[in-house]
Amino acid sequence: MRYALLVCYDQNANVSAEERARRAASLASVPTRLRAEGGFASELQLQPASTAATVRCWDGGDVMVSPGPAAAPGEQLAACFVVDCPDTEAAIKVATRIPAAWYGSVEVRPVVAGLGQPDEQTAPAPGEVVVAGTGVAAVS
Repeated sequence: MRYALLVCYDQNANVSAEERARRAASLASVPTRLRAEGGFASELQLQPASTAATVRCWDGGDVMVSPGPAAAPGEQLAACFVVDCPDTEAAIKVATRIPAAWYGSVEVRPVVAGLGQPDEQTAPAPGEVVVAGTGVAAVS
């Protein structure tokens, strides 16, 4: 099953420049570590929340576009990692090793099966993680 790990943090938190740099370096190291562990499918690092636009549509054609994110004030979705895990428990285990979980949060959400998504017939067996395009490795 494919899971999105949505990394959020409080953009208004009072942290030093050194701590902010440490956090950025830690987040930047996640893709390399996930690849090494065999559970990495893809990633997105997002621009700051100030660059976002939120779109809301209603039946009948009404569309409202407002500047800024849909997240609560102060919170920002900073990155999204996509991993293939046998179940939610394994995806949560991966999320706990993302440093941003220590000062923010990592939402674990199953991805709807579709293009590039393993289907039930090719889903990993319990204890295995499929890395998109590279085979299977055991979950540690």
